Amino acid sequence: MVRYSIELALGTLTLVAMGAALALAIALTLPGGRTWLSTTLGGNERHVIGWAWVVSLIAMIGSLYFSDVRGLPPCLLCWYQRIAMYPLVLVLGVGLFRADSQVWRFALPLPIVGAAISVYHVALQYQPSLQVVECTTGVPCTARLLVVYGFVSIPVMASAAFLLITTLLLTMRVTRAGSAAGSEAGGGLPIE
Repeated sequence: MVRYSIELALGTLTLVAMGAALALAIALTLPGGRTWLSTTLGGNERHVIGWAWVVSLIAMIGSLYFSDVRGLPPCLLCWYQRIAMYPLVLVLGVGLFRADSQVWRFALPLPIVGAAISVYHVALQYQPSLQVVECTTGVPCTARLLVVYGFVSIPVMASAAFLLITTLLLTMRVTRAGSAAGSEAGGGLPIE
């Protein structure tokens, strides 16, 4: 019962992450949305770093839960996704601790690469003929060892986390640019 509750909670968090990533992506693409994000979050970038760190931490703990507690062996693509996710916990944690609003510059490549791998992994699960290299580590990369709500597999969980972290870090970039432009227009110095 506890195992099902944890998996259901992670599946629900995945749906929330997908919705939040989509909402942020839409806000980032619309001029009014970028303005709203800059005015709403301007000066509070630490909160955005904190959310990105929490998402990466939950994703890391979730992957460790699936492999070490549930005993689900990670495939080769799962290992590559872990390589992209685990350092984010450290990089974003240091950025949060130091209140470094420029952390998005250092962290952004990791979730972009991780998202590309996880989206390919999801596609591979639905269309095994897309497999380029045979998966030799653990289980086959096409296997869906866990499915919540009928479609949320472990790679779907990873892709939702990577996409949310990416949109949060891009939000950091937009809010920094907006606050710097506002400071320059007002004659003040941008906050570093």
